[in-house]
Formats: sequence, C-alpha cells, structure tokens
Amino acid sequence: MRKAGLITGGALKAAGAAIHDGMTTYDLDRVIHDYIVSHGAKPSFLGYGGFPASACISVNDTVIHGIPSKTEHIKNGDIVSVDVGAYIDGYHGDSARTFAVGEVSPEAESLMKSTEESLMEAIAMVRPGIRIGDLSAAIQKYNEERGYSVVRQYVGHGVGRNLHEDPEVPNFGRAGHGPRLVAGMVIAIEPMINAGTEKVKVLPDGWTVKTLDGRLSAHFEHTVAVTPTGVQILTLAD
Repeated sequence: MRKAGLITGGALKAAGAAIHDGMTTYDLDRVIHDYIVSHGAKPSFLGYGGFPASACISVNDTVIHGIPSKTEHIKNGDIVSVDVGAYIDGYHGDSARTFAVGEVSPEAESLMKSTEESLMEAIAMVRPGIRIGDLSAAIQKYNEERGYSVVRQYVGHGVGRNLHEDPEVPNFGRAGHGPRLVAGMVIAIEPMINAGTEKVKVLPDGWTVKTLDGRLSAHFEHTVAVTPTGVQILTLAD
C-alpha cells in the first residue's frame, strides 16, 4: 500500500504543478492519468461505478465527484479539488487536495486552510485504541468553530484491496463512539467542508455533487496506516 500511496501522492503533486489559468479540467485529468500509468499503476477511479475519468476534479462550489470536461476551463481565482486513486499490486491509494489557482479570495483561502488543518489534526490523533468518533468529532469541532459546515452525506472509509472498504470515517460525530482503530488498519480520512450550508445536491449526471447554496467547498484527503505506535501517511509524494 505504500507503493500505491506514493504513486497517488505523486499524481496529486503533478496535478498541482500543472494546474493553471485557462486549462480545461479534461487536460488536468490527462496529466493525472499519464502520471499514474507511467508509474505502472492503474487509475482507481477510471470506470469505477461507471465513472468516465481518472480523477474527480471539482471546481469552486462542486464538493466532490466533478467529471473532467473539455469545455470546463479553470481560471484564476478558482479553487479546484482534485481527488485521485492509484491501483498497483492489488492495492489502492486514495488522496485529495484543493488547489488555489492564482490569487483566490480570503474566504477561499480560509476555507482551504481550515479543511486541511482539520485533516492533519485528525491524522495526528490516529493510533491503536482510538475510536473513529474521536477523529470525526475533532474534524467537526475544528471547522464549525471557524464558521464552516461539514458535509454529512459523504464520508471517509477504509482502503485496501478495494477502493472503499469498512469502516466508514465520518467528518462529524461523537468522541468515544464508533469502531476502535487497531494496528494494521488503513483508512482514508477526508474532510469535505462548505463555506455555507452543509446541504448538497447531485446533478443529473449522477456524479457531480454541488453545495446547495452555491458557496465554496474544500476537500482534503490522505490514506493513512495505523501502526503499533501511531500513524503513517501513505499518500505523500515522497
């Protein structure tokens, strides 16, 4: 899983280096696809449940599952969530990052900062014996204290031979509740945080999830392993 994670993290790093004003989300998807394939892996998302691309690329008020398009152009001021998975030697990696394109609004910058910091705070808590609800409650508290809302329809999950496995890892909940983590487990923690309402809608394409009020959303995710002494992030680029 370290190998799958390394390729996943590298694909996100390549996306961050390539993203620029004027490019299409389709072009960005090709960068990610080519990186994963060139490293001997397969894009986990391509064909998953019928998904037509190698990455979910979600711009501004799109929360998750944005379908790359030849007609959707990225522009300065956008925030772009890129969600990537790589499959190699029987295992998956899964990671997401929201990128700022050019100069973004203070609101966008603050939302991204809160979302990423809540992810890292939850990761720092991971160790054998802690409960999923402890992570969930920490993410919820961190973001709600800053005036943001937590998406509830979509959650983190286990990762392994399948892209999505038990247990579910919500971004909201009660400390002291839920399954206990044990050494050897691998989970994807992925806060999806909205500037406005937590409510979302799914577009007629069956994939694209947008905020109900049209305000911004940010998404950060890492695949992490529970070790006997704590945690290891598997989806770093190096």
